[in-house]
Amino acid sequence: MEALSTSPEGYNMGMLMLACTVLSWILLIHWWSQKNQRGPKTWPFVGAAIEQLMNYDRMHDWLVNYLSELKTVVVPMPFTTYTYIADPANVEHVLKTNFANYPKGETYHSYMEVLLGDGIFNVDGELWRKQRKTASFEFASKNLRDFSTKVFREYSLKLSSILTQASCHNQEIDMQELLMRMTLDSICKVGFGVEIGTLAPNLPDNRFAQAFDTANIIVTLRFIDPLWKIKRFLHLGSEALLDKSIKVIDDFTYSVIKRRKAEIQEARETSDGTKIKYDILTRFIELSEDPESNLTDKSLRDVVLNFVIAGRDTTATTLTWGVYMAMTHNHVAEKLYSELKAFEADRAKEEKASLVQYDKEDLESFNQRDPKGILEDDVLPDGTKVKAGGMVTYVPYSMGRMEYNWGPDAASFKPERWLKDGVFQNASPFKFTAFQAGPRICLGKDSAYLQMKMALAILCRFFKFKLVPDHPVKYRMMTILSMEHGCTWNSGQVGWDDLLSVLLKRRTPSNVGVLQLSVPLLRQWWMQLT
Repeated sequence: MEALSTSPEGYNMGMLMLACTVLSWILLIHWWSQKNQRGPKTWPFVGAAIEQLMNYDRMHDWLVNYLSELKTVVVPMPFTTYTYIADPANVEHVLKTNFANYPKGETYHSYMEVLLGDGIFNVDGELWRKQRKTASFEFASKNLRDFSTKVFREYSLKLSSILTQASCHNQEIDMQELLMRMTLDSICKVGFGVEIGTLAPNLPDNRFAQAFDTANIIVTLRFIDPLWKIKRFLHLGSEALLDKSIKVIDDFTYSVIKRRKAEIQEARETSDGTKIKYDILTRFIELSEDPESNLTDKSLRDVVLNFVIAGRDTTATTLTWGVYMAMTHNHVAEKLYSELKAFEADRAKEEKASLVQYDKEDLESFNQRDPKGILEDDVLPDGTKVKAGGMVTYVPYSMGRMEYNWGPDAASFKPERWLKDGVFQNASPFKFTAFQAGPRICLGKDSAYLQMKMALAILCRFFKFKLVPDHPVKYRMMTILSMEHGCTWNSGQVGWDDLLSVLLKRRTPSNVGVLQLSVPLLRQWWMQLT
């Protein structure tokens, strides 16, 4: 017996039994600690990673289920802990009251650096302040506002021309694809002063957009993939595909910078004032000529890509979901059409038509979720304790569906909720977080509203859309919640003579003056679908 216990086999058996006993105790203690715990199921060492990975493709609906009961959900992961919040009081605490304690942080920066670099959406501190100051100056300039109005009108009309041809030939169209092209062309012209022509009638190949979307999906996956650094080091799987996508993205971006620099140089050499453009990239290029600015072509590349994600994805995705929601709720589409037509008739009687002024409320960015790092231990207003090194994320998709935020009809598509006695009502930016709030409030809010109102006026006034039968509609997990399978419609025209008149005059109906209902509609779409 003694010989058996001291033999290698006996020793190994004893160690195995000891390991099983210890593991059993760990599991038992963990099970007991979770008996009264609400929230995702967690496991030793891996936290809630298993449940989160299983629900990744429907993560936002998964979070809705928890946040509707808890308001705050804590999700431990192998190397960090995510705290998801939907209570406006908690959101205000993170975005404003204790802003300094919740930067983007090193973890977020490491996930997004390959795509966004050291751009304004991926940095903190002095580097963020300098970029924001420069961009803020440009957005406030009258020249840029006037130029963007002209560009947005031009591309809205290009979009209507393509839709007209599709309608005449009874073609199926992917509205999301068209809107992505429209907003990409727009941001490149307004933001960078270059014409790239992806919304041309023949719809040329758009390798940059495809690569950008692929990279966006992969970096979003990093937030719950504990093995991404290993895959990146070994150049395997999604990380290998990411490298290929970034190569396409960089080739496009550096070509834009090179072209813009050449145009600036030519304008200086010829003293041709007509070639001077009022765009954001030009301003940053001029700053980069100061040796003390430390701005390189890589810095300019980061500026370009950060404004692409701000000006392309957000606006196009909102319009895509907006058209889908309006056209699948006939009473909303009909009301919008009738009011646009009546509004147009009223404006036509005036000698000059101008854009309707809409409220200048404080809002936020269109991100599906915006993780913040935690510098020091803190306690949220609802009593939740958060630890330094973790991340806090407010979730607009969930916030827009919470009855404790919006009442018992929160899940309903109801644009009228934004009107009181026919007058538009603001909501707290910490409750409706489409444009962020606090020091990081979105600088391009007015510009986004302007472009969406112009496009929406034409789409809802002159076209009817019918979703292709059995076309799947679901969101795609990425920084911006676009439609995974696009949005394929059959289009029909509601007023050929009216539209032809508009196109020939090269202006939008009544200069695209859009009634007050447009802002409630856009806010409702953001609340429902961002």
